[in-house]
Amino acid sequence: MDSRGRPVEQALLRAMADKLSHRGPDDDGFYRNAAAEGEAGAGRTSAGLAFRRLSIIDVAGGHQPLVNEDGSCQLIFNGEIYNYLELRPRLEELGHRFRTNSDAETILHLYESYGSRGMLERLRGMFAFALWDSQRETLLLARDRVGKKPLVYHLEDGRLSFASELASLLVDRRIERRVDWTAVYHYLTFMCVPFPLTAFQGVKKLPPAHFLEFREGQIELGCYWELRYGPKLKLSREEACEAIREKLLESVRLRLMSEVPLGAFLSGGIDSSAVVAAMSRAGTGKVKTFSIGFTEKKFNELPHARLVAQAYGTEHQEFIVEPKALEVLPVLVEHYGEPFADSSAIPTYYLARMTRQHVTVALNGDGGDESFTGYRRHYANRMADRFHAFPGMLRRPVHQALKAFSPRAYERTSLAAGLARFADAASLPRAERFARWMGFFTGEEKRALLSPEVLREVEGHDSPELLARLFAQAERLDGSDAAALVDALFYLPNDLLVKMDIATMANSLEGRSPFLDHELMEFAARLPADYKLRGNRLKAILKQSVAPWLPQETLRKPKWGFAVPIGHWFRGELRQFLQDHLLDRTAVNRGFFRHLEIERLIKTHLEGRRDLGHHLWILLMFELWQRAFFNNGR
Repeated sequence: MDSRGRPVEQALLRAMADKLSHRGPDDDGFYRNAAAEGEAGAGRTSAGLAFRRLSIIDVAGGHQPLVNEDGSCQLIFNGEIYNYLELRPRLEELGHRFRTNSDAETILHLYESYGSRGMLERLRGMFAFALWDSQRETLLLARDRVGKKPLVYHLEDGRLSFASELASLLVDRRIERRVDWTAVYHYLTFMCVPFPLTAFQGVKKLPPAHFLEFREGQIELGCYWELRYGPKLKLSREEACEAIREKLLESVRLRLMSEVPLGAFLSGGIDSSAVVAAMSRAGTGKVKTFSIGFTEKKFNELPHARLVAQAYGTEHQEFIVEPKALEVLPVLVEHYGEPFADSSAIPTYYLARMTRQHVTVALNGDGGDESFTGYRRHYANRMADRFHAFPGMLRRPVHQALKAFSPRAYERTSLAAGLARFADAASLPRAERFARWMGFFTGEEKRALLSPEVLREVEGHDSPELLARLFAQAERLDGSDAAALVDALFYLPNDLLVKMDIATMANSLEGRSPFLDHELMEFAARLPADYKLRGNRLKAILKQSVAPWLPQETLRKPKWGFAVPIGHWFRGELRQFLQDHLLDRTAVNRGFFRHLEIERLIKTHLEGRRDLGHHLWILLMFELWQRAFFNNGR
């Protein structure tokens, strides 16, 4: 979009669309208005749209861009609107005429009747879309409430460019590639770049639950949804369980809407198992399930997945990930477009690739932990709040005892490591302690790692401050609810949903997340905190709710997460790979990091004095990103 009427090149639109062919292998579509084609006096703003389609609903008739009745509005849309069949009759009563059976067309007619905010408030689904209103000469960009579908943009000199992925946006050579060191500074702590930042200066992510209007060269942002944790619902535990089952079944049924084959990711944990159970109860036939595992027994959940698959007689497929899986790293770096160091992206990618051989849509269990208090740090935050309330004379001896009992541990996942991390952070304010628990490089470690030149670039920035803004919204909440809110608004959209979207769409597979239905999330948020976290029992009310559906072994299984044995790999098969990338002349000559500190981190890890696998993975992924996106290393 160009507010000065400069033409929008057809070749550029096609090149940007081609870069997204994996997201839409079935069809493409383009639109340029008269101004974009260079016709004199055609209009003030040049508008150009390009689209790639993965056909799932109205396969035959849902070609995009979609246009409204009078041709004034054009829409390109990524995602699914799950309540479109409910919305359509009301819109027809208002006089709208539908040309397709596509869920996307509902957006156009909602916009005509209710405007930007009113339209978005009525949608139930996952989406990122662009709507060009030629009468108002306004472009509307929007993302779903939780941020399941991505949207990045760049504004300069009255010209707005946008795309689903950074690699597509950067096809436009007028966007200069410069590192945003504030983004990288936060990446070193959180292993992902938090919105609205990207790793490129001047390029932004549209935040979840936000819309952007571009008119006359200016942008205006708006937020249309907030996740509220009060007032608390007054339900018995039995009533809450019944409601959870009903809402989860409804959410799953809505996400079975498809004209192409679908299945489910199955890890063997509570969340994905509950989704598979609900799919089986929906009565749509035998469910197809897909699981991934590792040769290292400690990280392998395949036996747990098989229990659920056998209980429901699913058509079950498995895949084993070995260190050679890192051959896929160049593919992942290209698709993420910026440093991203959640190592479970590797098995998630392979799981999606295997799944795509059988189905086009896969349901998953994302969001169960964030809604129902499923992480150990949720319990730790409640206990730390209580610990923090003790008088200082009582806190100090307890803190010293914990630190003496739990020195720096070899494995991050061990009980001793958990106690050490709790002791290190328990006496800190909420945001600082949470950054310690969920993050990796601390402020002190980053100051030791980064070069003086980079430190000058990031002066005054503090990564825990990003969490402090969120904890300020949760000031009156129980410690577990406050932690869950921060994970829902920060960890989920910046890490987990980015990982799932990239892994699935890189393989032309659509991922759907029943636990991230906003009505289910709103209900869970308003449940009493003690229902979700009972004593030290995580997700207590969810486990009680789905207990009639699942094997007892599944309910009793401790939480594993989608862990990857990175530390072990770096001491074995990937040792040389690590050293070749972090210690070679190309990396050293960039001067971003203190070379001696990189050497010290590698030596400490290889000698087994401390598990720094994730820290080294963060640095490795940054180096791979530099090599992929910067010819001159900058």
